[in-house]
Amino acid sequence: MSFYDTASTIVITCNNRLSPYVAMEVEALGYEIEETFVTGVRITGTMNDCIRLNLNLRCASQVLYRIKEFKALDADEVYSSVYSYAWEKVLLKDGHLSITSNVYNDTIKNNMYANLRVKDAIVDRMVKLTGERPNTGSELSGAVIHLFWNLNEAALFIDTSGPSLARHGYRKIPGRAPMLEALAAATILASKWDKKSPFVNPMCGSGTLAIEAALIATNTAPGLFRTNYAFMHIQGYDEEYYLEERGKLENMITDEVKGLRIIATDYDRQAIINAEKNARAAGVADLIEFNKVDFAETHVPEDGAGVVFLNPEYGERLGEETELQATYKRIGDFMKQKCGGYFGYIFTGNMELAKKIGLKANRRIEFYNSKIDCRLLEYELYAGTKRADK
Repeated sequence: MSFYDTASTIVITCNNRLSPYVAMEVEALGYEIEETFVTGVRITGTMNDCIRLNLNLRCASQVLYRIKEFKALDADEVYSSVYSYAWEKVLLKDGHLSITSNVYNDTIKNNMYANLRVKDAIVDRMVKLTGERPNTGSELSGAVIHLFWNLNEAALFIDTSGPSLARHGYRKIPGRAPMLEALAAATILASKWDKKSPFVNPMCGSGTLAIEAALIATNTAPGLFRTNYAFMHIQGYDEEYYLEERGKLENMITDEVKGLRIIATDYDRQAIINAEKNARAAGVADLIEFNKVDFAETHVPEDGAGVVFLNPEYGERLGEETELQATYKRIGDFMKQKCGGYFGYIFTGNMELAKKIGLKANRRIEFYNSKIDCRLLEYELYAGTKRADK
């Protein structure tokens, strides 16, 4: 039996509050969602489906393929159940193995102990049956086995992703307080941008929002930026299938974006230099107009009816909030005076500062940025005095 053509439960994880956008992507690929929860979705599929999901998903973190369910009251019972599984038919003898886990069991004070018991069980069986010990470590460079253990219910998964899919791999210079690529993609998918009208991104920082917008507009899948996945280190992996799926993604990239304007600005020259480097690494530098200007001087195309998207600082450090009040007020003035006809979006983790914008949001979409409770505020910016005078 090969995992690659055998159906099982697949759990696709993501950062908190991104699951609606993961579900949107998964359904667009033709899969049926069986369950949605705050940090992921569940479907049924094969390991080959996992390959396809890994290559396509922008908002996900891990794609987990279930191989065993069992009951366990303590770590010794976990060891016994893990040891009884035929790992010699799953893992490569000379491969590298890592263990991850989510554990909710009163007998375990530290997940690392659960990981150790899983690792010991696998290694002990491999040594006994093959005479060889797989290399092990925390770096997710080879095969990854994931333990989910809640009370006395446990399951083992092959983590087919390895390093998180939430980092898309093109960003070489992250800059100061960068937005995670998966989060940036989700906020764009949550907006009303049509992928044709202008996407204006003042305060662009390392350029993540503008780059993700360009990748979405050109239908460039994030899987094209990676060459190593954990599924490649499991017995039965068919490289031809992977290359075929990757080839499909390359053929799906569209260059029919004539007239599309993505504008990214920042007052910091080094931020613009870094953003341009990241855009080149992503292959979309020719689609983005980078400029070093104060956000209020950002060019907003006339009659573009597109999106203006800002991700200002939140004022997390003492004393910063008072200084940022003026900035948020200026953001509101900029939107009112220069962005008529557009949808305005502010991503912030400080709703008190957001009040200084002076506009009423017609949508407040919940997100987390790391552990910060954030909102994507949507403003419908009607054509104002500036447009009427012209």
